[in-house]
Amino acid sequence: MKTVIVIALVLVLAALAGAGLFMLRKGGDKGTRDARMARALAVRVGLSIALFLFVLVSWRMGWVKPTGLPLG
Repeated sequence: MKTVIVIALVLVLAALAGAGLFMLRKGGDKGTRDARMARALAVRVGLSIALFLFVLVSWRMGWVKPTGLPLG
């Protein structure tokens, strides 16, 4: 379960890095660059929402147990 969450977080960060790369790239048409950056950001938002829903469903199904903060 932890590996699925870590992989999803890595994919979110990769999409964010891709959007930053498209934003900083100099060559090419500005409209194409902006469209690719917007698509990468939309993918990031979609992955983040999917990850949140996956964690929520995993909690409801009992696959993930909240442990709270260790006291002591």
